[in-house]
Amino acid sequence: MSAPARSPQDLTDTVSGGIGESPLRPDGTLKVRGEFAYSSDLWHENMLWGATLRSPHPHARIVRLDVSPALARPGVYAVLTHSDVPGDNVYGLKYQDTPVLAEDRVRYQGEPVAIIAADHPETARQALKDVVVEYEVLEPVTDAERAAHDDTLPKLHEGGNLVRYQRILRGDPDATADVVVTGTYEIGMQDQAFLGPESGLAVPAEDGGVDLYLATQWLHVDQRQTAKALGLPLEKVRLTLSGVGGAFGGREDLSMQIHSCMLALRTGRPVKMVYNREESFFGHVHRHPAKMYYEHGATRDGDLVYVRAKLYFDGGAYASKTPVVVGNGTTLGVGPYNVPNARIEGWGVYTNNPTCGAMRGLGAVQPTYAYESQMDKLAAALGMDPAELRIRNAMSEGSVNVTGQVIDFPAPVAELVRRVRDMPLPPENRTAPADIRELPGGASNTTHGEGVVRGVGYGVTIKNISYAEGLDDYSTARVRLQVIGGEPVAMVHTAAAEVGQGLVTLQQQIARTELGVPRVSVHPADTSVGDAGSSSASRQTYVTGGAVRNACRAVADEVYALAARRLGRSADGLTLAGGKVVAADGEVVAELADLLGDEVIERTREYHHRQTHPLDPETGQGDAHVQYGFSAHRAVVDVDVELGLVKVVQLDCAQDVGKAMNPDAVVAQIHGGSAQGLGLAVMEEIQVADGKVRNPSFTDYLIPTILDMPPMRVDILEEADPHAPYGVRGVGEPPTISATPAIANAIRAATGLELPRVPIRPEHITGT
Repeated sequence: MSAPARSPQDLTDTVSGGIGESPLRPDGTLKVRGEFAYSSDLWHENMLWGATLRSPHPHARIVRLDVSPALARPGVYAVLTHSDVPGDNVYGLKYQDTPVLAEDRVRYQGEPVAIIAADHPETARQALKDVVVEYEVLEPVTDAERAAHDDTLPKLHEGGNLVRYQRILRGDPDATADVVVTGTYEIGMQDQAFLGPESGLAVPAEDGGVDLYLATQWLHVDQRQTAKALGLPLEKVRLTLSGVGGAFGGREDLSMQIHSCMLALRTGRPVKMVYNREESFFGHVHRHPAKMYYEHGATRDGDLVYVRAKLYFDGGAYASKTPVVVGNGTTLGVGPYNVPNARIEGWGVYTNNPTCGAMRGLGAVQPTYAYESQMDKLAAALGMDPAELRIRNAMSEGSVNVTGQVIDFPAPVAELVRRVRDMPLPPENRTAPADIRELPGGASNTTHGEGVVRGVGYGVTIKNISYAEGLDDYSTARVRLQVIGGEPVAMVHTAAAEVGQGLVTLQQQIARTELGVPRVSVHPADTSVGDAGSSSASRQTYVTGGAVRNACRAVADEVYALAARRLGRSADGLTLAGGKVVAADGEVVAELADLLGDEVIERTREYHHRQTHPLDPETGQGDAHVQYGFSAHRAVVDVDVELGLVKVVQLDCAQDVGKAMNPDAVVAQIHGGSAQGLGLAVMEEIQVADGKVRNPSFTDYLIPTILDMPPMRVDILEEADPHAPYGVRGVGEPPTISATPAIANAIRAATGLELPRVPIRPEHITGT
């Protein structure tokens, strides 16, 4: 299906639209007008400004630290170091290994060493220069593969440099095959590049606690880590979500949370912290760069026999989500294909490079680029069409993946490939003269068509949805129904972070559908309601959607019981629709507003998805994931082989979403994800040399603009997952993952080059 066009009436209708419709987003108009309040817009009377002193070195000992010159500067109210941390000076998402403020050692360039509060942001920035820090510079560990195996390297943490090792053994790991292809692939460090920098406002409270307003992806995990560092009970650290200007995984780890609260509690005044763009590059985690060794074996007819792979993930200075990246990378390491025999090994390691953590497509982006490159290489060795090879080996419902897990829900991988393969190809730009705006280099007039060749490539992926490996993944929702102004109004309250994906709209759609009322408000997300987990892993529609559904149904049951009591009839068969209580035969039993009167019905419910299980540490076998998402891309590119310039001419996608809860939002997610995949393919990389970042700005770190994005055809399948609420399947991550290899394979098809690394730069094509 494709998203339906809106009528003019739909554009003005802000209080309608249930599941399967595309109502106007309540934040949409404000955002396009520039009127939406983001966390960087927060303000409070009498507030101070916070700033962070960061290490200039990727690896060094702190020999001397003197803050007294900074404290002497007029307008400075506090300068804090590790000795001022009230609670534990360590935190972390998976492992408690990250200092709040560095003690005797820094492990990456940009690590926080001291924090300052002043009455003006410029005063705070200037005071950073007054802090005296003497370092003994140490040799940085920068090679992840070497760090995984070389015990002679400095140990960056007490347990050494290995964060996690995982192997997957399936069938005969030493199987042989008629046709074998091998390859070594690398992927650079990508940044989430969200447009709203890290920011927040901490306000000290009369009870000795603190209220923090911020942009984040997971309020409750921030609360737990912040309270522990502050030495306060959870109930005294209250978090409220402010406007989030993008996230993509980069806001799962802490940035300014603890620092702003420490300064607020020390000064007794509100403290605001806002990173500038350069600091943002140092203040959040990035996508793991990786080096991957792959070997594929197949029969002469094109049936996969085995896959063997070694995956090295550079986690940087601290663990963050590296353990999860290794788990995802190895369990998804052969792709959406039937592979009877496999040996996949993954290492996640500490280095003195920037810390890496969650980014859209967590742990699946890296192996997908490698195995999809291998599938094209194998197709060439077999003399097969690349799309046909993928279709021949595609998993389907009932397939068994490399961890031994049976796919007990639809897996229309072959159909996705067929759909993108059969989409119309764009016409070639071969008019005389050619339209230079449509050629590589565009209006810069670098070429008039000479040396330009066209290529077509495919990329297909599998991505786990929600948390995995035995973690109890759940969300909480509170729903209230009452009469306001003579109308029944529902209020939905969750802690789920709206990070731009349209979650506020979705919660309204579910409540309208379940409770049959047009007016639905969504309470600001905060920690006064139960945990909703992170807005990551493509999970919120599944898990928070399930929690809102459960809470709505509990409220509806109370309405039916009320109707039964007041009207003297059975509650069986009653439903809510159009603001009315309706019997099974369609009879209107009561107007909902009349029935409720002064009654306020409120219920809180959780939703837990099916249990997953840890992997066997020796074999990697186990039902590690609850659900998978699948997508396929076909890319068409023009490449100027003389100049090394690439233009993505068309980027088409087919994706199974289970149920398109909001068709417009689904298409938008696929467009946005595809743009990030395009960026990784041809332009986005944090350049790191000897542990130091060389391009911490949007001048030198390039992301796709509207001029870089090609036309896209999006084909949406809705094959419902019987185990998920409404049959939904996570949408946000798969298109990011499959877009990158599709573009890389298209460039290879055009040039005939190996191109074993992304992003692909001009010099990779020209050899200069």
